[in-house]
Amino acid sequence: MTTQTGESPLAGLRTVVTGASSGIGRAIAVAFAGAGARVGIGFWHSSDAAQALSDELGGSEHPLLQADLSTLDGCEAIVAEAFGALEHIDVWVNNAGADVLTGEARAWPSERKLDALVELDLKGTIRCSKLVAARMRPGGCILNMGWDRATIDGMAGDDAELFAAVKAGLLGFSKSFARSVAPDVRVNVLCPGWIETAYGAGADRAFHDRVAASMPMGRWGTPQDVAAAAVWLASPGAGFVTGQAININGGEVG
Repeated sequence: MTTQTGESPLAGLRTVVTGASSGIGRAIAVAFAGAGARVGIGFWHSSDAAQALSDELGGSEHPLLQADLSTLDGCEAIVAEAFGALEHIDVWVNNAGADVLTGEARAWPSERKLDALVELDLKGTIRCSKLVAARMRPGGCILNMGWDRATIDGMAGDDAELFAAVKAGLLGFSKSFARSVAPDVRVNVLCPGWIETAYGAGADRAFHDRVAASMPMGRWGTPQDVAAAAVWLASPGAGFVTGQAININGGEVG
């Protein structure tokens, strides 16, 4: 996306992406940097991956921001560090989320999974949104990470129930918060569907193919598909868009 002068509309913007060391967050960070933004790379455990991303994007122009966003202290710390490193923030992407579907977390009891999702996906997003919006200049943009199933018809299963409940709460917060901070700051929600992240890549092949066949677009989405939507929502072209949930799901509606 470029202007008539050939300059990207995101050139020079100061952006933070939480959970940027892998998956969708990494793709968003790469897309924003490719569009000319300086990107603060938020992460918690994956320091090597975060450093590799910073190096790929250009090093010191894209500072590393390490914090545990499941705690109030961590949220306060990353916001303070981000404003210190970048001087101001134009776009904040709350992408960090608890992975309860892969690795050892798959075997956690439901109560532990719920606690992790509430503390990071919901409370972490609410805390960072409020802290950042209070310091943003007029024209700022906050993007939160939802789930398409929280906007359409839900999904059966223990993990899906927990995820949908938390993401529906995040959606309700975002719509209300968008009204609270308008017109100075816009707040929107990215709602990915079946995206080819670690979970999709490790899925049973028959299941993977069934999902692809069920989609109007005939394929799983990619992290880059979500990143492209994020770039647009942060651009002047979306300047009249706030309080919205954007499904990036290949046209699936139910």
